[in-house]
Amino acid sequence: MSDVNRRIVLASRPHGEPTPAHFRVERGTVPAAKEGEVLLRNRYLSLDPYMRGRMSAAKSYAKPVEINEVMVGATVAEVVASHNPGFSVGDTVLAYGGWQDFSVSNGQGLRKLDPAAAPVTTALGVLGMPGMTAYTGLLTIGAPKAGETVVVAAATGPVGSLVGQIAKLKGARTVGIAGGADKCRHLTEELGFDAAVDHRSADLPAALAAACPDGIDVYFENVGGAVFDAVLPLLNDFARIPVCGLVANYNMTELPPGPDRVPAVMRAVLSKRLTFRGFIVWDFADQEQAFLSDVGQWLREGRVRYREDVVEGLESAPEAFIGLLKGRNFGKLVVKL
Repeated sequence: MSDVNRRIVLASRPHGEPTPAHFRVERGTVPAAKEGEVLLRNRYLSLDPYMRGRMSAAKSYAKPVEINEVMVGATVAEVVASHNPGFSVGDTVLAYGGWQDFSVSNGQGLRKLDPAAAPVTTALGVLGMPGMTAYTGLLTIGAPKAGETVVVAAATGPVGSLVGQIAKLKGARTVGIAGGADKCRHLTEELGFDAAVDHRSADLPAALAAACPDGIDVYFENVGGAVFDAVLPLLNDFARIPVCGLVANYNMTELPPGPDRVPAVMRAVLSKRLTFRGFIVWDFADQEQAFLSDVGQWLREGRVRYREDVVEGLESAPEAFIGLLKGRNFGKLVVKL
């Protein structure tokens, strides 16, 4: 086992888009596990859009990362030393080890993984927080009915891709919005979406309207910006909009120019009796076992598919994360440490 712990810490808070200068690689000693603790060697690191919010000091639903602290993140890790009777050396666990090689845990929040049941990286994606976000947000808030139209943006990402596939399993017509022809083909040819719309198209509103001739009953919102502008006029009466993210706005430093759009949105909320509900995945923590059971079964049966975008090396994490915020990844973004 290495005696060096590489860590990537937050060097400064970005104003606008993050750059590599906002991160710093440090090398220190491997921490020691005390009584009741385990020492984990992180093998895979999840990169997710929420991390941009943690780089900001603005008030939010979670504590920000402090300057010079290790960037937060879920990891798949191996137990390399244990002073906790619940875990043995060699166990593979889902942890929150952050952007570093080694971390220490008291065991709370760790989830043992069975490498024989599914590839361990699925615990960071389709069988992890992103998958649970899709499952709980769509079924609890969106509540799609057979024959309805469900639209999801960032549809090849780990959340959006599962949203569309679950909607199909529930009998809905699914339309995915993604960036580029390759991603759009993946949606229809590999994941079984009924239609795909390229958000880079010259006339996104017209393309989306053509793909949704009967309007939109459920819009799973994780992007915002121009995509939401195209969706809003197509929402049917009593449409449901689960809101789990607004990645188009994460690097925004000021309001975009133009008219105040709040009155138009509120008019639509009233006249169409729309339901908007923001949520954080752990609002539905009591559904975790149902999620793991259902999606695990769908995976084993081949009814749900997933794609991963794996980059090599901890030092690659900052550039990969910056690319994630620009939509460069194709599937769940994972760093192999």
